[in-house]
Amino acid sequence: MSNRKAVFLYSDSLEEYKYPPEIPFKTDRALQVRQTLTSIGLLGGADRKEVGFEPAERAALELLHSPKYLDALLKSGRGEWDISSLAMGIGGPDTPVFATMYEHGALVTGATLTGADLLLSGETAVAFNPSGGLHHAGPEHAAGFCYINDVAIACRYLAQKGKRVLYLDVDVHHGDGVQYACYDRDDVMTISMHESGRFLFPGTGFVDEIGVGKGRGYSVNVPLPPDTYNAAYMKCFEEIAVPLIRAFDGDIIVFELGADALAGDPLAHLKLTNRVYAKVLETLLQLGKPLLMTGGGGYNIENTVRAWSLAWSVITGEDQNDLHLGLGGVMLESTDWVGGFQDRVLPVTEEQQRAVDPVIENTIREIKQLLFPIHGL
Repeated sequence: MSNRKAVFLYSDSLEEYKYPPEIPFKTDRALQVRQTLTSIGLLGGADRKEVGFEPAERAALELLHSPKYLDALLKSGRGEWDISSLAMGIGGPDTPVFATMYEHGALVTGATLTGADLLLSGETAVAFNPSGGLHHAGPEHAAGFCYINDVAIACRYLAQKGKRVLYLDVDVHHGDGVQYACYDRDDVMTISMHESGRFLFPGTGFVDEIGVGKGRGYSVNVPLPPDTYNAAYMKCFEEIAVPLIRAFDGDIIVFELGADALAGDPLAHLKLTNRVYAKVLETLLQLGKPLLMTGGGGYNIENTVRAWSLAWSVITGEDQNDLHLGLGGVMLESTDWVGGFQDRVLPVTEEQQRAVDPVIENTIREIKQLLFPIHGL
């Protein structure tokens, strides 16, 4: 057990807002995580609690988004959609118009900012908003199921409060909206580990995207080849992310835990298990910094719920070995794996290693040559 104070952010109001059914982004993932954790007693205790929240106010949303764009979201949701809204991505294939686009985004952002405030006040050491992580939205653009970018707003909000922010994004898609929101500043370092834009939306996040002006060197991208497996991923994390995180030595960490890098996700091509996420999270917690964690992508719903439940168990210090016996009937009814929240170990083929390893080695070498000298490494 850990005596680390942890907050799980949830509101019943989230259940009022659903994306159109044809969209693979399912807002009820957060509810499923909550139900799973509640059923085995992981949301109660002296050092952990559930906290509610209200929608973010307009001024907070305008830390990133333009009034013109926010007005377009509201009007489109009321049926006043037009070609100018489409030019801002509203009504695209992965950002369809629906009535509560604005309200959902404002509520999710309210959760993430509530977590930020709890960390700033010292009331908690870790705050987890599983409904957050809408990292693709830009100042005047909706993209990738994202309309309002809660994590970019949180990074700017925390920086506005005088904090140096380390943003780590392990969603399988490049965290483009957050990168570009902070591209010219040195008080926010963004690190995105994602499937290469050569193969996957949004087609960005290459090694040479390192920031501009005083932000040069504070945007870090680790593009990964398809079929990347646990050991190759952790090599990148340990040789690139960890040294840069330590060199930057931020005051607070914002961690986007998208679960779509896991094997079996229908929208991507990496071959990770959630054991990688547990190791990454353990490393972050060992730094002793306040940690704001959000969800993100994850389109194999069962895998996503299990990954985020595992992350909460790591945060709260629960021993997975103690949990194994009770989990088989809780959430894993559709799988033959009853080993608790942790995924089974996946075999790695020689062919997979031959395809992945040289690309990984080259990426590590390029990043070290380009970025490490800037940070005295």
